[in-house]
Formats: sequence, C-alpha cells, structure tokens
Amino acid sequence: MIGQKVSASPREWSGWFTSSYTNASGSCVEVNLGAHSVLVRDSKDRRADQPVMRVSSAAWTSFVKQVC
Repeated sequence: MIGQKVSASPREWSGWFTSSYTNASGSCVEVNLGAHSVLVRDSKDRRADQPVMRVSSAAWTSFVKQVC
C-alpha cells in the first residue's frame, strides 16, 4: 500500500508547506516531510481532527520525480 489515512500526532502539525506552484486560491495539498515518511493533507481543511495520508519517503520521491 502506498499510503494510508492516519491522524497526525500533535508534534507533526508544524512544518507543513505547499508547493511554490500553488495558485492564489490556496486549493492544494500540503506536505510535511519527516525522516521516514511524508504526511499529505488537504490545504482547505487543516483541523487537527482531519485525517492525513502518510506515504513512505521513497514513495514520495518517486511521485515527485514522475510529476516534475
């Protein structure tokens, strides 16, 4: 499985960023780069009770290489 929905721990709620290609409306995803995994969430709903998707660092690197 590439990703799964998880709840991020409180300490993981800092360090989120969006792509420099995000449009003015801010409708994008945000990512949080960790040592072994990457968290991905919807930028329109940043509440702590909303699930995030966790993917391995290797899966994220592969994804970014494919879209860039």
